[in-house]
Amino acid sequence: MPPRERAQALLIDLDGVLRRWDPTPMIAVEVAYGLEPAALLETSMSWDIYRPAVAGEITDAEWMGLVSSRLPIDPDRAAEAVAKWQDYRGEPDPDALAFVREVRAAGRKVGLATNATDRLRPDLAALGLADEVDVVISSWEQRLHKPAPEFFARACELIGYPPKQVLFIDDDDRVVRGARAAGLSAYRWSGPEHVAYLRKALDLPE
Repeated sequence: MPPRERAQALLIDLDGVLRRWDPTPMIAVEVAYGLEPAALLETSMSWDIYRPAVAGEITDAEWMGLVSSRLPIDPDRAAEAVAKWQDYRGEPDPDALAFVREVRAAGRKVGLATNATDRLRPDLAALGLADEVDVVISSWEQRLHKPAPEFFARACELIGYPPKQVLFIDDDDRVVRGARAAGLSAYRWSGPEHVAYLRKALDLPE
């Protein structure tokens, strides 16, 4: 069996890879409003409201309204808690960002491929990430979400390379498996300790 050809482009996930979250400010909001720690996160990730939010079926504001309606506190306080919880938008991961910059400096294209809502582009601008990638592939805009094979096909089309020439990085094992099934090389991000391997996968200069 011939060796797999080296990837010529990179697709990278946002949350858990290029953006990291400090749980402290989010938990502080929950405590202040008498909610259990992680109550807001767990409610927001309920599949019946999370899926339409990232599939382009409802807006971020509508999604947060549904989250608010499910909290076991006074509706006005619930809406206030959700608004304060959303004030914190995370921060760029310095290791992932350094790798993205290295890849682009070597002449490789980098695409952000993420499940997101219509708040994605304002978030990228606020975080200073909008110009750090060549293309943004948003599930909300494409009406396709990871790990659907159609999402990966569209992402490869937008970055301009066939799946066999694209390396995909995500922090979710299920999504990584989906990318591999779609024909991409895929790697689960757990930090910078394997960046040397990723450099080789992209055939970057030493």
